[in-house]
Amino acid sequence: MTASPAAATRETADRLIRISRSLCDSVSAMRFAAPVAHVYNPLDYARPLHEAYLRRFGNGRGRALLIGMNPGPWGMAQTGVPFGEIGAVRDWMQLSGEVRSPRDVHVKRPIQGLACTRSEVSGRRLWGWAADRYGEADAFFKTHFVLNYCPLMFLLSSGANLTPDKLIAAERSKLTDACDEALRQVCEILQPRIVIGIGGFAARRAEAALAGMHVPIGQVLHPSPASPAANRGWAEAMTRDMARLTG
Repeated sequence: MTASPAAATRETADRLIRISRSLCDSVSAMRFAAPVAHVYNPLDYARPLHEAYLRRFGNGRGRALLIGMNPGPWGMAQTGVPFGEIGAVRDWMQLSGEVRSPRDVHVKRPIQGLACTRSEVSGRRLWGWAADRYGEADAFFKTHFVLNYCPLMFLLSSGANLTPDKLIAAERSKLTDACDEALRQVCEILQPRIVIGIGGFAARRAEAALAGMHVPIGQVLHPSPASPAANRGWAEAMTRDMARLTG
């Protein structure tokens, strides 16, 4: 007897949640030396909202899987949702869930969950593009899914971000081992028709993690405001790149 579509959907989400919790445990046990001063793990303190995202949208095989680098301070760090711009998560995705405060918070980077009034430009651009092009969130997620490669946000003592590629080699190697394994497991479940790195780092990590799995890998421009190219019509570039990669 085959499972009903609803039961299959629940099983897919449950498997993604198990991967997320395992990754959370693995990276929570890691320690990072200076210049890292603070580490935020939204898979832990924003777990209810993160898992609401997985349950609501993490179903379906054969979609385009878009991979970001790691959480931003006003996006996933606040909501547990990749590129988790507050308005997009609350109003467009219509998600809710408890977000606690991490143990070691930098005074310049408080965690307020959906009550945060700051806006993450990268998330606003990505989800704004999706809403403009596909309308309702369900229409976008029918053919796409979005995850971050690394779940941790690293802060310097100043409060500035430190991206995972800037970690010392031994720490970076241990972290990428865990993140690579999680990405492989996700792809085994979701069977994406293509994995698309949002930016060069995510594309390179996808190529390394998925070597031998015969999954096509592509890359699109990261929507970060730190990128001059992204500030010159990112949405138009995204539309062109996605048309080229997914048809």
